[in-house]
Amino acid sequence: MASAPVDPPLFYSRHIFCCTNVRPAGHPRGCCSAGGSEKLRAYMREKAKALGIENIRVNASGCLDRCELGPNMVIYPEGVWYHYDSTQDVDEILQKHLIEGGRVERLMLQPDQK
Repeated sequence: MASAPVDPPLFYSRHIFCCTNVRPAGHPRGCCSAGGSEKLRAYMREKAKALGIENIRVNASGCLDRCELGPNMVIYPEGVWYHYDSTQDVDEILQKHLIEGGRVERLMLQPDQK
């Protein structure tokens, strides 16, 4: 029997996708960009660098299809979703999730939330 192929090592230890999707003003689903996601993503990149968090990628993403809950992000490989509104939320996610390996429960999105 042939053994199953082994996945290569991760290129980044964490890959963070921050929705920066733009919808027209007044769209019933809203959009993450209107909640400041582009500025918060830029802040997250700089803050992670300042904290010395290495081997991560903070990407701008198109629509993650959870617009009503935005701004939102998803962190892989864990697949944990967060809603965030402020630089304080970003700081808490960086500290608890990326540095300490925990979760920021008050900001986590659950699979049944839409």
